[in-house]
Amino acid sequence: MNEAVVIGAGPAGLMAAEELARAGHSVLICDALRSFGRKLLMAGRSGLNLTKDEPLETLLAAYSEAAPRLRPILEAFGAKAIQVWAQGLGQEVFTGSTGRVFPTAMKASPLLRAWLERLDGLGVQRQVRWRWQGWKDGALLFETPDGPHSLNPNVTVLALGGASWARLGSDGGWADQLSARGVQLAPFLPANCGLSITWSDHMAPLFGQAVKGIALHAGSHVSRGEAMISARGLEGGGLYAISRYLRDGSALTLDLLPDWTVDGVSARLARPHGKASLTNHLRKSLHLEKVHIALLQEFGRPLPDDPSVLAALIKALPIKHDGPRPIDEAISTAGGVSFDALDDSLMLRDIPGTWCAGEMLDWEAPTGGYLLTACLATGRWAGRAAAKAL
Repeated sequence: MNEAVVIGAGPAGLMAAEELARAGHSVLICDALRSFGRKLLMAGRSGLNLTKDEPLETLLAAYSEAAPRLRPILEAFGAKAIQVWAQGLGQEVFTGSTGRVFPTAMKASPLLRAWLERLDGLGVQRQVRWRWQGWKDGALLFETPDGPHSLNPNVTVLALGGASWARLGSDGGWADQLSARGVQLAPFLPANCGLSITWSDHMAPLFGQAVKGIALHAGSHVSRGEAMISARGLEGGGLYAISRYLRDGSALTLDLLPDWTVDGVSARLARPHGKASLTNHLRKSLHLEKVHIALLQEFGRPLPDDPSVLAALIKALPIKHDGPRPIDEAISTAGGVSFDALDDSLMLRDIPGTWCAGEMLDWEAPTGGYLLTACLATGRWAGRAAAKAL
């Protein structure tokens, strides 16, 4: 019999399994999909952002309300420790100009292969296509290709992910199992998500284009970055950083010229432009790109003639939208297991001997290394606590 069972083979689950095995315990890690680390591999398609190399207080601020509970966990395994850990897997890393840390290889697959080899060397057993069904008579129940299977480990670590990207394993189906056992849960909400927008026909040629050099405002919260125009709305890192405030009802405005003052924009617009069209005047006087002008036309028509009024519109263009994209399209989710349902070791108070880790906990953070950092750190914390209990 395995002393420990870890359910979920994403970063949090793999880290928990590693810690348990390092402590000398027999470990089985199970996943519902055909292979491990599917969402990690997807995250690494455009460059695996491991962490954000910045002071602890700055790092913690990204986790908002969850920061106090995550503080000791990130103190124990933060940005510097994650870099050392990756290097220990033979993955050299580098830090970009914004502090984001990536493997030199950029992809997730070399790191995942090296990690699984390490776990194999530690004796960790693996099962794929084992879907957890909850408990029956105190035992863990799984649906497997060979039929129902039950396990009675001494300790269990749940690392089942949130409720986005169901095809990669995070479908939130576990919530019903925990709720039935009295575990306090917060409702799932989309995080790091795009916005739905019904575009007019003239925007179609711009689908797939990035809007760069802008500032995005959600109430008092500002993000400098870029957004991508898609057939379904707006996407992109600049938007994701403020998506939680938009989700909670703040209005979205774009500053198309964030390095200019309103007076500076107004003065340029007031210059005579002869027979040149307003579009050409905007392009020549302000160096606005085609995509910026298209957004201005989309959300600001009819454009005001008064230069000062038009300048104010360029600096705070209101974006009408239909709310967040569906939760399954979100990069991550808010909600999940409440920290009030957990003790300081991340063990469920109502189910002793069962720990939770990763995105299934009720925290959220923007993209930029914060998501993976907390998944790795909480997996390590839960794994060590379960090992100590053994």
